[in-house]
Amino acid sequence: MTYNEWIKNIDDGLRPDKSFDIIKRELEIGGRSAVLYFIDGFIKDEVYEKILEFLYAQTPDDIADIHDMKEFSRLKMPYVETESSEDIEFVKTVILSGPSVLLIEGISGALIADTRTYPMRGVEEPQKDKSLRGARDGFVETLVMNTAMIRRRIRDSRLRMEYMQIGSDTKLDIALCYLEGAADGRVLEKLRGKLKNMEIKGISMTQQAIAEKLQKTAFFNPFPKFKTTERPDYASGCIFDGRIVLIMDNSPSVMIIPISLSDFFRETDDYYFLPIVASYTRIIRMLVSIANVIITPLYLLLVNNPEYVPGRFDFILPENSGSISLFLQFLILEFMVDGLRLASLNTPDALSNPLGIVGGLLLSEFAINVGWFITEAILLMAFVTIASFSLPSFEVGYAMKFERLLLLVLTQIFGIWGLAGGIVLIFICMLLIKTLSGRNYLYPLVPFNGKAFSELFIRYPMK
Repeated sequence: MTYNEWIKNIDDGLRPDKSFDIIKRELEIGGRSAVLYFIDGFIKDEVYEKILEFLYAQTPDDIADIHDMKEFSRLKMPYVETESSEDIEFVKTVILSGPSVLLIEGISGALIADTRTYPMRGVEEPQKDKSLRGARDGFVETLVMNTAMIRRRIRDSRLRMEYMQIGSDTKLDIALCYLEGAADGRVLEKLRGKLKNMEIKGISMTQQAIAEKLQKTAFFNPFPKFKTTERPDYASGCIFDGRIVLIMDNSPSVMIIPISLSDFFRETDDYYFLPIVASYTRIIRMLVSIANVIITPLYLLLVNNPEYVPGRFDFILPENSGSISLFLQFLILEFMVDGLRLASLNTPDALSNPLGIVGGLLLSEFAINVGWFITEAILLMAFVTIASFSLPSFEVGYAMKFERLLLLVLTQIFGIWGLAGGIVLIFICMLLIKTLSGRNYLYPLVPFNGKAFSELFIRYPMK
């Protein structure tokens, strides 16, 4: 392809005349015509100022014997991150990704210089997954910065960072980060194949689009199949454990593959405290999560069937059930909590605390005074709402909520058999899920592994 054909093809594809931020800069290097393409705001001005100063100093004799950009890059380009390409479609994608592209008349191919810099916020501690004693940094929306934070923690020659682009339109930059020899090679090959063959036009919004393409499950199954984190220390620990971390550009969180249900009950802070303290918090976390699911259905069962309550414990039964049935009270409160949560997400920070006070205190006090709700229902829903934050995963919190709603409905209709059947149904739904590695979602319970199962409750001393 000739120099003029390169320019025409790029101009027709990118239309710099219709996009003010796509810059086409005409130059003269060594007496030859040249064109520089880049995205305004993506290149480092100071760096390119020095590069252009060097290029302008070239004479016709300096580049007379150079015929391709690979040789020009090797002999004349005073910058580290450069490469050449003869693929016009690849070059157009590169320009849109941020690097600059240089064309010189009489020299075949295009020279790509990765001088890009992205607008980026500071490396701050994540709001959701806070640390008590660990590092205070968190992932940002820039791929290279995220890989650097992992590389800083893992100074192992086996650490691999595989780069690829996915998506037919967005051509999103992603990286597979793993420890060679520790990661499961079979899972790695399967993951590479799925990502390379992924047919999707737009995935610039969230990681959920990738997750749904990697592993499809039934619509009614609410359990998350992948775990995400915004903490580099936790991601690095998972890599040492043999997991694969998928890093996506434009996302401040990374995806950990493969995982099972037990992984959602472990936190990084467990390894910043003494084993006995970490074991205690793990046990509390597990018990609170179980109570979060069954406490309201169990209370509904006891109120509907007071004969199940021993005489010495009859004080747990309400003196009056209110003007609305307890079942409807729990359902309404579940929806009200979600409504307040959604309202708080769309409320400025300065008003979020007053909104919580008004919604949580005034509305509940009013509802009790007029006889709509009973005090016990408000108390149990307050516990459920607080318990949902015992795990950092937002998806697991909603999975527990759907489990609780299912148990409430079945308990109201079928009584104790509905509660027991609902628990069995939930167990079956988890049993049917296979992780990307082929292992069951309920591992280490199914298949049973005694050592791994004990680690759900006990944090053993680190070797």
